[in-house]
This record gives sequence, C-alpha cells and structure tokens, in this order.
Amino acid sequence: MAQLQRMAIALSQIQANVITLGKEQQHYLGRVLRLRGGDRFIAMDGRGKWWLAQLEGEQAQILEQLSAENELPVTVTLMVALPKGNGFDEIVRYCTELGVSCIAPVLSDRTLLNPSPQKLERWRRIATEAAEQSERCFIPTILEPVPFTTSISANLGSHRYICEGRGDYPHLNNLIESDTSTITIATGPEGGWTEAEISQAIACGFQPVSLGRRILRAVTAPTVAITLISAAFH
Repeated sequence: MAQLQRMAIALSQIQANVITLGKEQQHYLGRVLRLRGGDRFIAMDGRGKWWLAQLEGEQAQILEQLSAENELPVTVTLMVALPKGNGFDEIVRYCTELGVSCIAPVLSDRTLLNPSPQKLERWRRIATEAAEQSERCFIPTILEPVPFTTSISANLGSHRYICEGRGDYPHLNNLIESDTSTITIATGPEGGWTEAEISQAIACGFQPVSLGRRILRAVTAPTVAITLISAAFH
C-alpha cells in the first residue's frame, strides 16, 4: 500500500462503509492528488485506524480495513517553548514525522511569540499533513499554548525531562529506559530556560538533561530530542 496516497478523515464521515467527502477533501483528492473515480487511496482517522478506499464522485467506498505497526511503542509529549518567527511550523512537521504523540507549546519567560488562534489551526493542519506524508496511524495532539508553570504542573508523564544547553547534566541517551511507557520532554526558547524555570521543573519531577556539548537552536533541539527517543525504541 506504500504507493497509495493518504488522507485524514473524521469517523463521523463514515456510514455503512461509505465516506462522505467534504468540499476541501474532494478538492484535495481530485485537484491536488489528481485522483479520478475508481482510484484508490488510504483513509485514516488519525487515531489509529486505516482503510483502503475507492473514490466515487463526492464519496468513497471503504474496501477493507488495514493495519499498520509504524508508531513508537512509547507515548511522547513534547513541551516546547515557542520560538520566534515561523520556527514552530518546522518543529510540528519534523516531530510529527518522528513519532511524537502530543505537542504542548508553552510561553516561557523568554518567549517572544504571542500566537493567534489561527496559528493553532495552522499547526494542527501541518501535523495532519505530516502524519499523512509519513504514513503514521496517529495525528499528534497540538495543545493550546499555556504558561510554562501551568504546563509543567499539569504534566503527569512517568518520565519527565527538561533539556538544558548549559550545565553538567546527564545526556538524554543515558536515561531512556526500554520499558518506559510515557515520556515528557521539554525544550527551551532562544536564550534557554531561566534558572527559575529549571528549578520549577525540578520541583515538578523533571530531570534536567543534555542533548550534547553544542548549543542548539530553539527549533533544532526538539527535533534532536525526539530523534534520540525514537532511535532508542527502534
């Protein structure tokens, strides 16, 4: 099925093995993917289900349900301080491809970006597109931006790490355990976390970690962190 195009749908669109396609989906399949009646594609609900479907005008017929084992065996939440500009678009795209489960944008003491509601819609659309492209079964959840203190207090992951570019901290590689079920990892803004933020994170059960000797950009560190986690479970 690797050669077939993929498109995300909502479960509510399925009735009696028929998918009712919205106008944007019809445009995407017909004009962007250039599919015609009778052509097949993969429909995915973003929550773990795939179907082989055949395009039939404004609808698609489900031919069979498919299975795929291409998700990480660990649930990974990425808490990331919002970088300036459009850097968060890249973070969402690359970390979705690498298998992240949830992305929680946070407003840190040094955050310069104050995102609009339209930004959140854009990030969720990017996550959907990246999940389709990378043939994932799940589309990551993109949470609304909240203050750093709110995010760390609400997080209950079994293994919690906060990445810090300076300081004598153990490398993330040396801490990941193969039997881990949930991981939360936080990466900082331009200029790094403040000492107060590191202290707050430690008080909430986060372990400070290093991603290596070099100082990484705010848009690079999340991708490196998720890559290391992904590599540890493959």
